[in-house]
Amino acid sequence: MHSEVVASRSADPSSSRGGANPSIDAVSLAIIEQLQEDGRRPYAAIGKAVGLSEAAVRQRVQKLLDQGVMQIVAVTDPLTVGFRRQAMVGIDVEGDVDPVADAVAAMPEAEYVVMTAGSHDLLVEIVCEDDDHLLEVINKRIRALPGVRSTESFVYLKLKKQTYMWGTR
Repeated sequence: MHSEVVASRSADPSSSRGGANPSIDAVSLAIIEQLQEDGRRPYAAIGKAVGLSEAAVRQRVQKLLDQGVMQIVAVTDPLTVGFRRQAMVGIDVEGDVDPVADAVAAMPEAEYVVMTAGSHDLLVEIVCEDDDHLLEVINKRIRALPGVRSTESFVYLKLKKQTYMWGTR
């Protein structure tokens, strides 16, 4: 297990952003990059790297967290903590996609939910204990949601790369 900083790839409805993009200056971007290299890097070390005091870094990090710009999380290998089956599920929806996306996002097995403009209306990454658990999630819960027309599952055979190190612009 290691710690990662995820510069918000998902919109958290509970964040205080209110749908607006917060302005992020070059110093805050540098702080994010420092934390992406090591999510447990001390604020004093970050301060030296970006030219701020430890207290100023602490305040900026808290603001970035409060705004939903980033998260600091522990990233695990699902296989080592009892989850033997992962899959990406493409979902096709009839009508409004939002209620289906919200219902799927509320499922604890859904790690990643994104609305797309591609072959499927939604892509959902599911992490399950085993094949029976995956089947139950897809067949009994996702397909049972009002508005779900069809699903297509892509079962993961081997994870070759997972990173959140896309940096900043």
